[in-house]
Amino acid sequence: MPSLARRRFLRDAAATTALVSAGGLAAGVATPAQAAPSTAAPTPTARRKGAVSFRWWGTAGWRVDIGDRTVLVDPFLSRIDTGLFTGAFKTDTALTVRTDVIDPRVDRAMTVLVTHTHWDHFMDVPYIAKRTGARVFGTLTAYHLGLAYGLPSTQLSAVKGGEVLDFGDHSVEVVGSLHSRNPSYSVAFPGVRVSPPPQPATIADLPEGDTLGYLLRVDGGPSVYFTGASDVAERNLTGLAPDVAMVAMQNATTTGDYLPRLLAGLDYPKVVVPVHYDNFETALQNPPPVAPTDRTRLNEMIAAVRRISPRSRVLVPEYETAYHF
Repeated sequence: MPSLARRRFLRDAAATTALVSAGGLAAGVATPAQAAPSTAAPTPTARRKGAVSFRWWGTAGWRVDIGDRTVLVDPFLSRIDTGLFTGAFKTDTALTVRTDVIDPRVDRAMTVLVTHTHWDHFMDVPYIAKRTGARVFGTLTAYHLGLAYGLPSTQLSAVKGGEVLDFGDHSVEVVGSLHSRNPSYSVAFPGVRVSPPPQPATIADLPEGDTLGYLLRVDGGPSVYFTGASDVAERNLTGLAPDVAMVAMQNATTTGDYLPRLLAGLDYPKVVVPVHYDNFETALQNPPPVAPTDRTRLNEMIAAVRRISPRSRVLVPEYETAYHF
């Protein structure tokens, strides 16, 4: 049996008995307004060795606990107000890291995976890395920005796609990807950093810097693909076939066939989790706040996933709730 067919067979067989759960309860396909209120505390809970949990921190941010190890993906907890959701977007908004919000939630981290370096994905990363000693993986732009914040080069790992990183009980495959485009077919704050700049002061000082995806494979557990933006280089997805896909919601129609290409490229994951659908400039409290236009887009996304991949379960997450796949 070819390796891809074998992986698909094993994944599909496991999925027949798998249960997606939140805090031990079955997690259905409810929208955030229908989901049960979260009882998760902002501080980490006790974990048994070998347990794997996924907690959404809004935007594309995740905390993944694998036994006694913690992996963070695009951790953005400060959720500063730039006016983006009120129609008065201020590109000169100061980068203000809210340690009072971060510290109760980030007691440790082994690695931080950065999909791209826009402020709502990267601005808290240098502080978290300094606090925890975590190694930061990201583009060359993320590497140079890390140096600009005073992180040592020994704590920064530049990747570009194709790398498979072995951490013993789990691995991370880096996937070259693309950033979504706005209605003008443009990317906000485009550009890369090929050398360390002055320490960033405003959100405009954090460019997109190229975009990556990450496939996390847990030994004896799920394989999960993380996106940070709503575009896809589907040829880079061949053979990944994850159990679960964390999929950024599209905010414009300028990227053609985004969901059909993404879901086909990922071989139609058994669970699809919409992310980047929330108003990420408000407090991290459930139910996640969703702008009216984004609520419409979210509902359209859920309907599209069900139409394109009818065997996939759609799980719309709430903040800081422990999900097990």
